[in-house]
Amino acid sequence: TMKMSVNSSIILFFVFLFSLTNHSIRAQENEDVFVISGIVKSQKNKRPLEYVNVSVPGSNVGTITNSDGAFTLKVKKSLHAHLIEISHIGYETATIHINQKDVDDRVIYITPNTVVLNEVVVKPVDARKIVEQALERIPENYNDKPAMYTGFYRETSQKRKKYISICEAVINVYKSAYTEDISKDRVKVFKGRRLLSPHEGDTLAIKLLGGPTQAIFIDMVKNPDVLLSKDCLMYYNYTFNDYVNIDNRPHYAIRFEPRMMLDEPLYQGTLYIDRETQAITRMEFALDMRDKIKATSLILRSKPVGLRFKPENLSYLVTYRQMGGRTYLNYVRTEIKFKCDWKRKLFSTGYTVISEMVMTDRIDNAASTITYRESFKANQVLSEKVLNFYDENFWESYNIIEPTESLENAVNKLKKSYK
Repeated sequence: TMKMSVNSSIILFFVFLFSLTNHSIRAQENEDVFVISGIVKSQKNKRPLEYVNVSVPGSNVGTITNSDGAFTLKVKKSLHAHLIEISHIGYETATIHINQKDVDDRVIYITPNTVVLNEVVVKPVDARKIVEQALERIPENYNDKPAMYTGFYRETSQKRKKYISICEAVINVYKSAYTEDISKDRVKVFKGRRLLSPHEGDTLAIKLLGGPTQAIFIDMVKNPDVLLSKDCLMYYNYTFNDYVNIDNRPHYAIRFEPRMMLDEPLYQGTLYIDRETQAITRMEFALDMRDKIKATSLILRSKPVGLRFKPENLSYLVTYRQMGGRTYLNYVRTEIKFKCDWKRKLFSTGYTVISEMVMTDRIDNAASTITYRESFKANQVLSEKVLNFYDENFWESYNIIEPTESLENAVNKLKKSYK
């Protein structure tokens, strides 16, 4: 759960590290690594590209570019890696040679990719049938064994354009096989830090939908009840949008929109489905905001008496990575925009809460799980589980999402506000 609440009298500058029982992941702290950093741009217009996958081929190690197109990838020398792979929707996958030495500020250009179909005649696409086939093939397309992921999670809150809260964490995510439900799936915060505005005027004590457990609940392939269950199909209209290349593979882009109004709001967006395997590899969707009361009931968990909450947007991006004939959760991004005001006040204040999580490593067929006691609960608040700290070496050899330039500036401003 996301919470923006600051009590400046109890903010302290020290770090609280969570214990970790998974020794194979803990060993990563002392692993000898080399670091590749750079920026990914489009060859067509030279603009930076956001949310581009950067990974080591044949391994589970990877990260993603930030909204400035920048990335940093830490690679264990024990992997003996000589290539990194750059892949993005609508672009040709690029491979970059590396020599196991640090590389700084590498600029990588990738080329837009036009889909070339292997049929001479393109037949009409039955969009709903394509979605139904994708749902039927989930057991064979996705991981059929339990896995323990290492991930990085970041959550930021902005008041207008000013950052008032930044929380980050290395997390472990246990996911059972996709043939099972999510009841055994759990998230554990390993280590984390936060920076919160100490100014009383930035305090907004509300709780919203979200948090590190989105690795479980927003994985709609594993948790289909909200959007992708067979029962949900009747609630939506599906239309074929286009063919799109992802990882050099042609995909159907299937648009879906609500065809009725229910007690709870529905969603609208696009599913990207691999044309050959029928695996869903990307989902872009947003909550239908036509009924603000219903949208509020879904997004808002609690607020002070007298505060008026006005939701404007709730959107998601979920991507998956295909490896060895199976498909794995890769990246989740959530954005909530809303306004708040107090009764008898003339103007509302706009807020934006963005959370994103990338899977940076994975242990397949994991023998250990995360117990309920040590797991991060859906009703907990990350900023209450980690304490204030900001240090360039804090993450050691763990891969993270590189902070944007605006976020780095916000960090410096928040740090100065404590002095």
